Amino acid sequence: MSRADRAHGAASLFAIAAVTIAGCLPAKAELTSAVKRSEQTVAGLQGPAELILDQWGVAHIYAASSRDALFLQGYNAARDRLWQIDLWRKRGLGLLAKDFGPSYVAQDRAARLFLYRGEMDKEWAAYGPDAKAYTDAFVAGINARVDEVRAGKQPLPLDFRVAGTLPDRWSAEDVVRIRSHGLTRNVLSEVVRARVACAAGIEADRFRRVLEPSVKTTVPDGLDPCAIKPDILDDYNLATRDVTFAAPGQKRAALDRDAIFAAAGDSVSTIGSNNWTIAASRTATGRPILANDPHRAHGVPSLRYVVHLNAPGLSVIGAGEPALPGISIGHNGEIAFGLTIFAIDQEDLYVYETNPANPNQYRYGSGWEEMKTVNETIEVKGEAPRQIELKFTRHGPVMKAEPEEKRAFAIRTVWFEPGTSAYFNSAEYMTAKDWPGFKKAMAEWGAPSENQVYADNKGNIGWIVGGRAPQRPNHDGLMPVPGDGRYEWTGFLKAGELPEVFNPTEGFFATANEMNIPKDHPLLAKRIGYEWSDPSRINRIKAVLGTKDKVTLADAMALQNDDNSENARKLAVLLAPLSSDDPVTAEGLKLIKGWNQAIAVDSAAAALSEVWMSKHLGRALTVKAVPEKARSVIGPLDVAAVVAYLEAPDNALGAEPKAARNALLLETLKAAMEELRQTLGPDTATWNWGKIHHAQFDHALSPLAGGPDRAQLNVGRLAMGGSAFSPRAASYRISDFRVIAGASFRMVLDVGNWDDSRFINTPGQSGDAYSPHYRDLAPLWAAGDYAPLLYSREAIEKAARSVIALKPAG
Repeated sequence: MSRADRAHGAASLFAIAAVTIAGCLPAKAELTSAVKRSEQTVAGLQGPAELILDQWGVAHIYAASSRDALFLQGYNAARDRLWQIDLWRKRGLGLLAKDFGPSYVAQDRAARLFLYRGEMDKEWAAYGPDAKAYTDAFVAGINARVDEVRAGKQPLPLDFRVAGTLPDRWSAEDVVRIRSHGLTRNVLSEVVRARVACAAGIEADRFRRVLEPSVKTTVPDGLDPCAIKPDILDDYNLATRDVTFAAPGQKRAALDRDAIFAAAGDSVSTIGSNNWTIAASRTATGRPILANDPHRAHGVPSLRYVVHLNAPGLSVIGAGEPALPGISIGHNGEIAFGLTIFAIDQEDLYVYETNPANPNQYRYGSGWEEMKTVNETIEVKGEAPRQIELKFTRHGPVMKAEPEEKRAFAIRTVWFEPGTSAYFNSAEYMTAKDWPGFKKAMAEWGAPSENQVYADNKGNIGWIVGGRAPQRPNHDGLMPVPGDGRYEWTGFLKAGELPEVFNPTEGFFATANEMNIPKDHPLLAKRIGYEWSDPSRINRIKAVLGTKDKVTLADAMALQNDDNSENARKLAVLLAPLSSDDPVTAEGLKLIKGWNQAIAVDSAAAALSEVWMSKHLGRALTVKAVPEKARSVIGPLDVAAVVAYLEAPDNALGAEPKAARNALLLETLKAAMEELRQTLGPDTATWNWGKIHHAQFDHALSPLAGGPDRAQLNVGRLAMGGSAFSPRAASYRISDFRVIAGASFRMVLDVGNWDDSRFINTPGQSGDAYSPHYRDLAPLWAAGDYAPLLYSREAIEKAARSVIALKPAG
C-alpha cells in the first residue's frame, strides 16, 4: 500500500472505516473441537477482532481496521512479552533505579544522555504521515494490557513477581525517543585505535582490524592519541549494556572495559546477519526464495517476535522487536523483505579543549562555546530522588570532562537525528506492493544501516541499502577527532547515492555484512565506513548459491545452518605441508588433514580447530609480531587479520617469516591439543565440538529467582555446531565456548506460495516461563529445524491451538 493509498479517504490508513470484521475473516471459522476457545473484552479496541494462536505460538491477529490491528499488536506483545518490553522501556528511558534501587542510577543517567531530544514534530514527520497514528494505536494496546494486569484482571507474570515490580504505562514518544538499542558502530574501535597509536604507533593496529577499502590510517591533525583513556566511554557502555541483576547481598558486575574493548573488533561479526534473495529462474519451485537470519545477542525471551497482522487492506507476517510496531523481516501478500547490517560508520568521538576559566565552555572555531546543561531527577527505590546533570555540546552528549587536563569528550551519532529510531521505519515498507514502493519507503530509512533484500510474487528480486550516512569531507572516521570545527559532518548522503540492484544477472543476491560496495560505485570514495564483517560467511553462501541451478527451500534452510568455515580451510591449507616428530602435534596434524573444515557438532577436528584459532594462534602471534607496548591495548587479534597475515607473513616475524610462521603454527596446535586433552580426555575418538560449544539461555532475573523459578526461567544446555565464521553463525565466549550471539531467528520464504515458508525463533515465541511456547522451539533450532510460517486463513485454522474472540469494552 503506497502512502497515497493510505492517505486516500476520510483521513489515513488508521481512520476507522464502516466495515465489519467479515471483511478479513469468515463469519464462522471452521476449527476443530480440540481448539481452546475464549472470549474477552478489551478496553480501547474499536471493533470486533480475533486472535488465533497456532501450535508454534505465532499470534495471527484479525481486526476490523488497521488501527485495531496495530492496537492488538501492542496488546498481544504485552500479553506474551510484558516483562521484556517493560524492562526495555525502563532501561531506554533511564527508569531502572525507580524499580531496582540505587545501583542502577549510573545506568539511568547514561541512558538519558542518549535519548532523542529533538523536536517531536520533526521526528514523527521523518517517518511518514501515519507514524504517530500507528504508534498511538500500538501503545494504546500495550496500555490496555498493562491496565488489566495492574487491576488484577490478568495475572502478573512470573518475572514481575520475582523482581517485585509492576509494569508501567507507555506514551507514543517512548517508542521513538529510546535510541540506545540502535546497534552501535565503531566508536569503541576508534578509542582502541587511538590507544594503540599512543602505545606503539598506528601501524600496530593492522593486526587488530582489517580495513576495507584499504586505507592508510593517520592520526588526525590536532589529536593527541594519548589523551584517549579507557574510561572515556563508560557512559556509552552503560547506556548500551543489557540490564543485569545480582542475587541478594551480591553486587552487579561492574563494567569490564577490557572485555568490552576486546569485543569491539568483533561487534559486526556477532551482531551481523545473512540474507539472500533468489530469482525464480534459479529455484526448483519456479518462484523466488528469500531467506534471512539476523544475528544478535542471545537471550530469553528472544529479541525477535513473530506476529501476523490482518485487517482490510493489510496482511503482513514476520518478525520485529516486540516493543516496536510493525514487521521488519517478513512478507505481505505481494512482497518479501529481509535485512542485514551494512556497516556505515554512524558515530564519531570528538575531543575538546575546554576553557581554563570555565570548564563548561569548549573551543569551537575562534572562540568558546557553552555546553548545554540539562538537569533531571532520577527516582530511586528506597531512597530520596537523585538530581543529575547532563551536558551536551553541539555534537552530542558529553561522555567525560577532565577540567585539570582542559579536555572534554562527546559523541556524535545519527541517533540524535530525526527519523533514526532503530527499525521504526519498517512499518513504512511492510505495506509496499512492489519494488518502486519498497524503494520509496527505504529512502526514509535511518538506523541501523541495512542491506535489504527483496522479492515479489511477480518474480522480481532486488537489493537496496538504507541508512543515514554521514559525509566526512576531511577525515575517515577511524579515530577520534578534535571538536573545534575542523572535522564536521557536512550532511548525509541521499538515498539514491547508496547502492541497489534489481533483478541481477546472476539470478541471486546475498549479503552477510561484508564490504559489498560494488567496485565501480562512487560510494567507495565517500568514506562511509571501513570496518566490515569477516568475509567467510558470504564467500561460503555465494559458493553454494552460485553452483546450484535449482535451489529448493530445503537447500536454503541447510545453507542457513551450514557449518563450513573458510578461515578453518585457510589454516588447514597452511598446515597441509607441515609435519612434526612430536606425537601430540602429529596427532593434531592428522585430525586437521583428514577433516572437511565443517565446524560440525560431532567433529573432533572442529573442536581442535576452534580452540586453536580462538585461544592459541592469535595469542602467540601477538607475542611474536605485535610491539610489546601495544599488546595489552589490542587484546585478542581479529581472526581475519590473523589469517591474512599468516598467509603472507612479513619481517615482523623475523628474517625468515615463513619458517617462523610454520613453527608458530605447530607450537600453537600442540598447545590446543594439550588443552583439549585436559578438557575432553586423552582419546581424540571421544572428542566433539558440541561437548564444549553450547547454547544456554539464562534469564536476566535468574540470580533473583528461587530454585524452581530459576529452572523455569532458564533454557538449555544445547550442543551446537558452527562458529562466528560459518553461515550458521554461532559466536561464543572463549572462556567456556558458550554461544552468546547468532541467528536466534531464521526465516525462509517461498514467495507467492506463502504457506510453504518456514521460520524458527529460539527459545520460543512466549516470554511467559509457564507457557508451552517459552522453550518449545529451542530443540528444533539447535537441530537446524524449522516450523511453518503460515499465512492463509485455511492453513492457520488447521494449525490453531487457541482462539480468542475480542470485543470492545462497553
